[in-house]
Amino acid sequence: MSAVWVSNNRHWDELAGQNTLTQLLGSGTPTQREYLGCLVGDVVGDTLFVQRLLEASDLRQLQFAVAGNCDHVDRLVGTFHTHPYRADSAGHALKERGLSAMDLRTFAAATDLVTMVMWDLDSLDVAIKAPDGSVRHPAPVTVR
Repeated sequence: MSAVWVSNNRHWDELAGQNTLTQLLGSGTPTQREYLGCLVGDVVGDTLFVQRLLEASDLRQLQFAVAGNCDHVDRLVGTFHTHPYRADSAGHALKERGLSAMDLRTFAAATDLVTMVMWDLDSLDVAIKAPDGSVRHPAPVTVR
């Protein structure tokens, strides 16, 4: 996941002269792209194991949005995406730390069991679905 983040955010430090408004309007230079991946795994007892990350099919990467689907994935347990940095009015990088309200609404309406977002090399936020379908956020993560 870290390698995917680095690849899609390699120009994060080229935000000088950019700001969020120009980027949202599409008139700014795209310095990064969001990424969407499909998480392959299994549920064993009360633990969800993610064993693999596959790129979503029909992937459409934009500066602040991503689209694609994971319908082709066997043993799909959820999705992973990145949050690129945004530029403030002075062109400095701002991080969107964690799953956004829209991310959580989209997840709640989906059949996925887990959703993850990465906004920096050492920063991961996770939400899971409980057996009753309720969303639990943030969820504990152990990396092995």
